Amino acid sequence: MTAREPGAAAAHELGAVLARVLEKSHGASAAELPALIAGAGDRLGLAGTRLYLADVQQLRLAPLAGPGRADEEPGGFDVDRSLAGLAYRTQRVQRARDEDTVWFPMVDGIERIGVMRAVVPGADGARLEAGRALASLAALLVVSKSSHHDALVRRERSRPMTLQAELLWAFLPPRTIGTGRATSSAALEPAYDIGGDAFDHSFADGVLHLALLDAMGHDLASGGASAAGLAAYRSTRLSGGTLPDVVATIDRTLVRWIPERLMTAVIAELDTLHGDFTWINCGHPAPLLIRDGRVLQGALERPALLPLGFGFHTPEPPVPQHVRLQPGDRVLIYSDGVTEARSPDGAFFGEQRLADTVIRATASGDTAPEALRRLIQHLLTHQEQRLRDDATILMAEWHPAGRSAHEGERRTPGGGDLPQE
Repeated sequence: MTAREPGAAAAHELGAVLARVLEKSHGASAAELPALIAGAGDRLGLAGTRLYLADVQQLRLAPLAGPGRADEEPGGFDVDRSLAGLAYRTQRVQRARDEDTVWFPMVDGIERIGVMRAVVPGADGARLEAGRALASLAALLVVSKSSHHDALVRRERSRPMTLQAELLWAFLPPRTIGTGRATSSAALEPAYDIGGDAFDHSFADGVLHLALLDAMGHDLASGGASAAGLAAYRSTRLSGGTLPDVVATIDRTLVRWIPERLMTAVIAELDTLHGDFTWINCGHPAPLLIRDGRVLQGALERPALLPLGFGFHTPEPPVPQHVRLQPGDRVLIYSDGVTEARSPDGAFFGEQRLADTVIRATASGDTAPEALRRLIQHLLTHQEQRLRDDATILMAEWHPAGRSAHEGERRTPGGGDLPQE
């Protein structure tokens, strides 16, 4: 028997450590995850391994500490003003210039979860690879336990949620999903007090399914209407229903169970192989089509249909609209709470400001979820941090040549020697 090559031995050790973490994680509580990951880091030559989770608004990275362990940074790190935040925003590994502290992004698919900190002596290449793998596994474990471990959910919140917000967040999917052909990312505010807005996105058989719902009002009944709308949407879609079937089902559901509660919506599909974008717009603002760094004015504007809840679409479902996208196109679907947000002097945020903010962010190299995060911040600043209506944005990008630019950036090794804050 020949001895293993050094690289093969390191890979074998990494695999063995990750397999042990995975095995032990099945019976571990959320409180035990930090120690489990830290122990694995020690065996891989990574000292001081620590996990930080992003809050709901993606403003801070809060430390996840085990039982009886005092937080070294009680307030965590600011996403916009720290090296940890830079790793989160760019989804790239970041290393301090004057020490061996390294920040690894924690990503589930392409959904950002948080960051993992570790000390990597000399920024050794093999240990960096081990750190990336461990951070990825940590992200998967956090996501797998978030649905039934309150300790993880509390770490993602800075204050209590209203009942309608709690209801809607329980129904919402991950904010960002993607494949090699398409990416969809969403953002919504006010995160702790959202009323009637909701979104959904999912992949099936080469098709990206999209929905943005806006129920009338800003109360528990509005949240219930949107939750019922999402349930009707998913049930019909998963049963093989078409877009007109989906619209008719939501319309019928509202009329029967939540009468006098109207809802606007955009229900859409993107064929990720050919770029065919098909949609039905029920009383909602027209989606925007962004191509080559500019908005194609009126490209997705069609005669408006009546909102859902009147019963108009039940006996006679509407005919979908259709366009053929070009590679790199982005479709921006948004609720009226975005464009109608007013500044103290009465100025609307507006469609042009919305488009310009997204275009500038993506042109500067921001990923799709980061572009939307920054857009929400601009919106909140415009209205002095007090939104008077729900603001929800859903952006779908078609990139059939392979991974989109932001996926490539996320997988780029290293991140340069950057000074720590």
